Amino acid sequence: MAMWMDQLARGWLLYQLTSSPLQLGLLQGLQALPVLLLSPVAGAAADRFDRKLQMLVAPALDGLTQAAVALLILTDHIEPWHVYASAFVSSTVSTFHNPARTAMISDAVPRQHLSNAIALTSVSFNVSRSVGPAVAGVLIALYGTQGAYLAQAGLCGLAALVTIPLPDALRFSAGPGAHHARSRSFGRNILEGWRFSWSDQTVRASLLIVTSASLFIMPFTSMLPVFARDLLQVGASGQGVLLTAMGIGAFASSIFVASIGDRLPRGILMLGGVTLYGLAVLAFAASPWFPLSVALMVIVGVFHVSSYTLTQVVVQSYTPAELRGRTMGILQQVYVVQLSGGMLMGALAAVAGAPFAVAAMAVAGALAMIAIALTVPAARRIR
Repeated sequence: MAMWMDQLARGWLLYQLTSSPLQLGLLQGLQALPVLLLSPVAGAAADRFDRKLQMLVAPALDGLTQAAVALLILTDHIEPWHVYASAFVSSTVSTFHNPARTAMISDAVPRQHLSNAIALTSVSFNVSRSVGPAVAGVLIALYGTQGAYLAQAGLCGLAALVTIPLPDALRFSAGPGAHHARSRSFGRNILEGWRFSWSDQTVRASLLIVTSASLFIMPFTSMLPVFARDLLQVGASGQGVLLTAMGIGAFASSIFVASIGDRLPRGILMLGGVTLYGLAVLAFAASPWFPLSVALMVIVGVFHVSSYTLTQVVVQSYTPAELRGRTMGILQQVYVVQLSGGMLMGALAAVAGAPFAVAAMAVAGALAMIAIALTVPAARRIR
């Protein structure tokens, strides 16, 4: 909830302070740095150290950061560099939180239920995606951005508290080779994770699909403040409705993925779904009417799951338990491409306008999926 509220509140706050689409893209780029530089370390840490402790400390630090931003807004001392600095801190703690959390999910369920478990996790994720932005938009409309940041701080504190009852059996990797990871150096652990991810054809093909989607299509959300304020003229609450609509679509799609389990070919679903994802974003970029934009965001959310949830399912399904933290770190590092794509989209929007930037990159993403389907047979064969 706090993460999805922050996606709206941080972009809206920076756009209020600067009115610059370019700075929205730069914000995405800054958030990419910890993910790019620290994800391999975070993945190795998830396989070596206490995952529960990492999941406890990360949201606590994030909550303190959000509270500090709220205080700066309340005292009228907030400046753009504060937004950038807090974004960097939040991105850093999230970088360490995610591999530990996702690897723990895989150890908590039997292998035959892994697909359903990850999809159900995506359901809860997308419920938050549906509710969080709407709550943030309402709080900003009623109390200003400080209201959203205070709520985010409280939710981060709650996330730390609910981590405490997690069973001690899940603190460390359950894989048969887990003790080797704890006895080796960080560098050797990181190299081992990269070696596996490159050598396994299924994992490599999945990473290629999500990298392309992350570069060309997913960054369109960084331009939503421009669409909400300047093009559709619906304000922060309207942006919240757009993100909520996307969350509703993703929620419905996650339910579908959870129900099918292993019965449908995941490679075809990923390739076809991401292609349609790009086309749906293209239609959103061309929409001049808010109700139509909301409907299109529901469709965007439906196909977004094909590049997010299904990739997680495939990578975790094909990775040995003792390497899962490291592959999740690599998968997280791939998503840094989304933030880099946000910088590219921001620069293109500054020159040609946000609608053109979003549309052009969405088309490029759809074409990339077609190219992968034609040139990488392993991607089509993923089950």
